[in-house]
Amino acid sequence: MNVFVIGSGGREHAIVWKLAQSPKVKKIYCAPGNGGTAELAQNVPIPIDDFAALAQFVKDEGIDLTVVGPEEPLLAGIVDFFSQRSLPIFGPSATAAKIEGSKCFAKNLMTRYNIPTARYESFIDYPSALAYVREQGAPIVVKADGLAAGKGVVVAETLEEAEEALYHIMQEGAFGQAGARVVIEECMRGEELTLLSFVDGETVKPMITSQDHKRVFDGDKGPNTGGMGTYAPVPHMSAELVEEIVEKIVKPIAKGMAQDGIPFKGVLYTGLMITAEGPKVVEFNARFGDPETQVVLPLLETDLVDIFVATVNGELADVDVKWKEGSAVCVVMAAPGYPGDYPKGQPISGLDQLQQGATVFHAGTKRTEEGIVTSGGRVLGVTGTGKTLAEAREAAYASVRSIHFDGAHYRRDIADKAFRHTK
Repeated sequence: MNVFVIGSGGREHAIVWKLAQSPKVKKIYCAPGNGGTAELAQNVPIPIDDFAALAQFVKDEGIDLTVVGPEEPLLAGIVDFFSQRSLPIFGPSATAAKIEGSKCFAKNLMTRYNIPTARYESFIDYPSALAYVREQGAPIVVKADGLAAGKGVVVAETLEEAEEALYHIMQEGAFGQAGARVVIEECMRGEELTLLSFVDGETVKPMITSQDHKRVFDGDKGPNTGGMGTYAPVPHMSAELVEEIVEKIVKPIAKGMAQDGIPFKGVLYTGLMITAEGPKVVEFNARFGDPETQVVLPLLETDLVDIFVATVNGELADVDVKWKEGSAVCVVMAAPGYPGDYPKGQPISGLDQLQQGATVFHAGTKRTEEGIVTSGGRVLGVTGTGKTLAEAREAAYASVRSIHFDGAHYRRDIADKAFRHTK
């Protein structure tokens, strides 16, 4: 079959890479793709928000399945647009995708269906929000309600930080319309965990656990990013804990959305805080995580295209989703200055000098006549796999040390938390 992947990041490269391993996949297209997807797929220069052009391309090329990577087209209704034209597409409807697109919408769902999460209030006027923050004190979490590329959340340890975040979002308009409403939450303490699940309405097939590293610097310091690295599975999170998350959080939210007439079909990302009172939801996303995809898919044994097709057709219950033994670690190599302003067009060398067990997923790259150059903030996701977490991490970091571009920045402590727990 012919498959079309929408997006241009590391997540999309990982999806393309996994699909390319399926004997059932004949040809892969990627719009717009990047320097890495170009090696496995035909990159197509169509913007991800031009639904008419994307749908026409699907018809013209006889594409059997479209897979949507990023959240923006999902929220803008690409799945509804394709479905109305009887074009098979993997991903949730625009209404279901609001579980990511509006934190207030997600919080209301969680309240209705008794999903454990942080206490919160939402505000559309700055004076009321400021008064609430001052009344609650710090630490406290300030979130822009809408999409902000992973940067619209501030965990404020002091009142001054909280007030500054609120001013930045609501008065300075740092995230535009996404910050017109804010959600202010209690600060949950614990360790973070990500659980991605394939969902086709009410059937839930959880993936293996992973742990993202959001802050830009070692030791979880500095501003939030889209993610600086991750590892899977998380060895100190028990099978019993995962079962509790699935039974008390993922299945009830899927069932509740189906009851509300907005069934979720696609990948549901559950970001969790494992608190002293048990697992609580930090956020839901409506698609594969980035960079979680880069560690989860290398460990997937079942043919990914079978899972995608079954999810689209509402037959996920019939698929046995299996996982390989071993571990994976992804280290993100970012441009200097990220998540702020950063240069583009820096030549990248050493991509052919990887360790055994390592794969590079391109995120912000472009292929030119001179070679691969940087084109984004998060440039590469270097993933190592191995029988053990230590082997996987060594494969990733040894490969990172072989790759060069000017000012490359990466965290040196990815998966440290796992090793601290096992000592």
